[in-house]
Amino acid sequence: MTITRDDVINWLNEYGRVIAENKDYLTQLDSAIGDADHGANMDRGFKAALFKLPTVADKDIGTLLKSVGMTLVQTVGGAGGPLYGTFFMQAGTTTANKMELTTADWSAALEAALNGVVARGKAQLNDKTMVDALTPALNALKQAVADGVDQNEALRRSAAAAEQGMKDTIPLVARKGRASYLGERSAGHQDPGATSSYLLIKAAADMWAK
Repeated sequence: MTITRDDVINWLNEYGRVIAENKDYLTQLDSAIGDADHGANMDRGFKAALFKLPTVADKDIGTLLKSVGMTLVQTVGGAGGPLYGTFFMQAGTTTANKMELTTADWSAALEAALNGVVARGKAQLNDKTMVDALTPALNALKQAVADGVDQNEALRRSAAAAEQGMKDTIPLVARKGRASYLGERSAGHQDPGATSSYLLIKAAADMWAK
């Protein structure tokens, strides 16, 4: 089974819908340890990205993802714009000229995207950021590819790992970003960036299950 260009478009549209649906929830999470704008910023950015998507919908997958990334950089405030923009642009570079992806291709794209986020934000695992959801998602996906499981199961494992990584941010003390200013008081709160990253991985699993 493969992930087609139309599948990728459906995923992007689904993620935009999920972000809009969870905008207030993400902002609520961010109000506890951040600037209380993550949900609104991500919603604004994805609305802009999806507005531009039809202009590149006949292009390859890499072009689609790069378009989303560039739009997010231009429209999303705070740290979310550069980080999510980097995520999509790096994924786009890895999928350049591809009209469909294997599970291994998606794994390579996710790895490049995560590496880009780490390089841009200087965050590591357990710093209480989006990296804490994306890292286990990638690790589970790579292991699933190595195990030779089918696409649906690989995506399911990746989403489940992202969800656990998101939940695991709750007891952590933030070491990066706005939340790090709170020190020990940041513990006990789920990270909003890890939450929006989990929703991203889950949307892929939901839309690409064949």
